[in-house]
Amino acid sequence: MKSQAELAAEQAAFWNGPGGAMWLAAYDRIQRSMAGFSEAVLAAAAAKPGEKVLDVGCGTGSTTAYLAHAVSPGGKVLGVDISEPLVGAARLNKLDNATFEVGDAATYPLETAAFDLVFSRFGVMFFADPVGAFKNLRRALRPLGRLVFLCWRTPTENPWGLVPMRAADPHLPPMQRPGPEEPGQYAFGDRARVERILKGAGFGPPTFRTLDLQIPMGKDIPDTLYNLGQFGPIARRFAEATPEQIAKAKAAIAEALKPHAGPEGVHLAGACWLVSAAQH
Repeated sequence: MKSQAELAAEQAAFWNGPGGAMWLAAYDRIQRSMAGFSEAVLAAAAAKPGEKVLDVGCGTGSTTAYLAHAVSPGGKVLGVDISEPLVGAARLNKLDNATFEVGDAATYPLETAAFDLVFSRFGVMFFADPVGAFKNLRRALRPLGRLVFLCWRTPTENPWGLVPMRAADPHLPPMQRPGPEEPGQYAFGDRARVERILKGAGFGPPTFRTLDLQIPMGKDIPDTLYNLGQFGPIARRFAEATPEQIAKAKAAIAEALKPHAGPEGVHLAGACWLVSAAQH
């Protein structure tokens, strides 16, 4: 089993290397696919004028920009992300009341009791030491502050990821999947685990809201195949496969996508937890 230091180093290397580059290359598509989820979690966060907000895993700063507008006038937002390329893109937004820092929110020296809201859209599932990370985030919250984040539920509840992966599996080199206690896309799918982590970090009982939406995968099957090859687990597996393996995998994925293709494009279901908690 890998140590927490090894897991953290892997995440930093990925997001400062191929992960950051792939995300930037696929930025517009990713934003479209996440639009409904983004709207829901930002509405739940309900940032107000004058508040100070921490955006965890801020990426290129699209959620930070929304939050910065919501807390104006008088409020401020700090966006923190482990990826230098993504933070570099975020800084180009030149927001008057938002700043961006490169760092791991799990260990970043955040000001104590400084924030009214700690927010994250898909940024909390990758902590090597999640209890320690949320302790750090809780210390940064003011006594009446709140935590609001969005995370994927289990793989079986997320056909957008499962359908292409199952189709491709027989044709691609094996992929090492993270263990149940290791960081990863679906690491917070188990509600009981999330409750245990937040309780261990000193938060009060969290509330969970299910959020289920159809995710636009592409304008048609060829476009979806192209998109899958640009970013995500399929893209990482293609990078290690032969052209023959990739061709077979794409044919299998195309067949699996047929029931999900229609006049409006290819859509597959996505399932998230919208989690909120307060100081204990």
